[in-house]
This record gives sequence, C-alpha cells and structure tokens, in this order.
Amino acid sequence: MIVKQYIKDFEKLGFGMFVHFGLYSILGQGEWTKKNNGIPDEEYEPLIGQFNPSADWAEKLVKTAKNAGCRYITLTTRHHDGFSLYDTCGLNDYDAPHALCGRDIVREFVDACHAHGIVPFFYHTLIDWHEKTYETDFKTYLKYLRDSVEILCSKYGKIGGLWFDGMWEQPNADWEEDALYGLIRSYQPDAMIINNTGMVARGQLGHIELDSVTFERGKPLPINMEDAPKYITSEMCEIFGDHWGYAKDDFNYKSPALMLEELCDCKKYGSNFLLNVGPMADGSLRPIDTAYLELIGNWMNYNGEAIYDPRPTDIQIENKEKDFILKNGNTYYLFCYDLPMVADSNVAMFEEGVYEDNFAFAEKIASVNWLDNGAAVEYEQQNGKVLVKTEPYVYGRNLVVRVAKIVCA
Repeated sequence: MIVKQYIKDFEKLGFGMFVHFGLYSILGQGEWTKKNNGIPDEEYEPLIGQFNPSADWAEKLVKTAKNAGCRYITLTTRHHDGFSLYDTCGLNDYDAPHALCGRDIVREFVDACHAHGIVPFFYHTLIDWHEKTYETDFKTYLKYLRDSVEILCSKYGKIGGLWFDGMWEQPNADWEEDALYGLIRSYQPDAMIINNTGMVARGQLGHIELDSVTFERGKPLPINMEDAPKYITSEMCEIFGDHWGYAKDDFNYKSPALMLEELCDCKKYGSNFLLNVGPMADGSLRPIDTAYLELIGNWMNYNGEAIYDPRPTDIQIENKEKDFILKNGNTYYLFCYDLPMVADSNVAMFEEGVYEDNFAFAEKIASVNWLDNGAAVEYEQQNGKVLVKTEPYVYGRNLVVRVAKIVCA
C-alpha cells in the first residue's frame, strides 16, 4: 500500500474550521436559500452590488480559528450559487472583484492564513446554478470548472488541498475526474483532494486520486482499506445549527458539550474534525459562534496535545462504550467520557459509584496524569491489565471529555 506523507501531515492537523461565505450571507437565510426558497436570478444575482466584507474580516476569522485550536481552514471559494470569492480572470464577472468590495476575498483569506500559521484549503462547488452550461452543455461546463480550479491552484501559492462538493447530484455523469485531479496534481502535487460524498454515502471510497473520505454530519467509522492501492484518511464536517451559511433565524444550535464529544469521537477513528461557521455579510461571526469557538479553544488549551499527533489503537476499555485510547510514540492518551461532578446533592446530579477504566496493556507504565491540571491519576498495573481510577470532577469543573496522559517507561 502506498502511503503519502502529505496525507499523514493532514491527519496531524486534526481540527479545522469550515467557512461558508458568499452572497447568501447577505440574506441570512442559509447557503441554499436561492434554490430552496425559489429566489429568481434577477432578484438574487444583484446581491453582488451589496457584497462588501470588512477590510479585516479574514484577519479576525483566522485569529478566531487559531485561538479555537484549528490548524487549517476550508473556505467556500465558490458555492452552488456560482459566485466566486476569487478573481476568475475573465471566465465571468460573477466574482468578488466585480462585487461592491472590488477585492479578491480568497487572496485576503490566504494571506491571513499564512500570517498566522494556518493551512488554507479551498472548497469548490461542482454544482453551479449560475453557469448555464451546467444544464445545457456538460462537457463545456467541465472545462469551465477545470479552468476555475486551475486559477485556485496557480495563483495563491501552496495550499493544503481542495474540497469538492456536489458530485452526488449527478452520480452517473462522467465528471472527467482524471482530468480534474490531474490538473490539481500538476500544480499542487502535495495537496489533499477531497470530494464530499454527502450524507447518503458517508465514508465511501472514490477515485484513486482522492485522499480522504468524508462523513458529513455523521459519526466517523473505521475505513475499510482492504486491498486498497493507497492509504487514505477521513474527515467529518459538522455545523452548530441547521445551516452551513449564515441563517439569522437558526436557533437550533447543538450543545457545546456535543461539539467537544464529536471532536474527540473523530480522533477515536483517526478522523479530522471540520467545524463550520457561516460569517455574516461583513465577514464577522455571530456572537454565539464566537462564544462556542472560545469555549472549544479553552478545552483545546488543556487537551490539544491529545488531538493532533496521536493515532488510534485497538485497546478496548472494558464495559465502556465511549472511552478510548490513542497513542503517540511511548505515550498514550485515555479519553474519559461521562464523568460526574462531585457536589452537594442540592447543587449537582452526582451519583455515587466506582469510576474507573480497565484495559489490557502490556507496556510498563511510568506515570498517569490528567492533561488539564497535571494531577497524578491513581492506577494499578498487574498481570497485563491496567485499572485507572477516573475520579469525578471536583465542584467548579466539568470538561465533558477528560484526557489522562499515560507515559510508559
């Protein structure tokens, strides 16, 4: 099996931010509003005359991502409405340089990423509601698509990868993938190539040039690479509410605790976690999005060491469905879920019980400590078995998932 280093490097990025930003951000009704709400072209496309992100939108976004612990950001350079955040160099005038802002938004994004040590990734739609040849002359459309992707691959320096979306709309069409992916490889040989299989085909393998499977809004699973010619990885993308693009009336937000659990669940299977935000028209985030990311960043400040480099193990925790162990060299990381908080019964829903993890372990342990405060964790090791006493949180703390660092002699 061929193992590409850039795929291994992508796995070590661990946690990324997905950004859905475009004309739809002005309306605040989600990224599919044109299609799902039946907005005609003559009503939707003039929004280009209102699109004007603030001058520092990219700088603020990238800093927020970095503070949350993200190591890469995937930006929608063009979504299904066909509007491009980059200079299409004459392919059409439906792009950011021809909008009210008169600027190359992708250039601003890339520059901000490079300034802060974040790896830029480009999302690009395969569906296009603006380009008429998508419906009338598919072969001509594919040339337009490749010409668009060539701009992204050649004008912005080294990028982390390209993330395609929409092939699921025409699964039986000839998308000329060899030509598309070959073009990318000619400019960006070490770029990740990802093609989202959507919610109905999560985790499915695809073209040989693809480097990662996707789990859109679904729990990752181990990838079956039996007889696969090359090593691939996986990524799960998630949203806070019900929309990828900004939707001002979306109140159906998931809990921050669930976001933390999903981040950790991804690592159990060696999958990256790509967490989405939908900036408002000026490029800023909803206050609730910023608050969620700040909370995640606080958790990552304690436990980020366990999220980036460590890889899955086959160590099974007895009688624990959620808890698991990752490994990095001679160091292991025990992820502990559902620990209660000790407090007066009038304050907290604490249940008396024995909180411990048991598992088979052959290596000699030198120490076990909680990552969040460095405190020693009680453990016993004998006859090839280990018992770790995962005591409840003290009053005033609940980290949702707590990580113990196990160092071997």
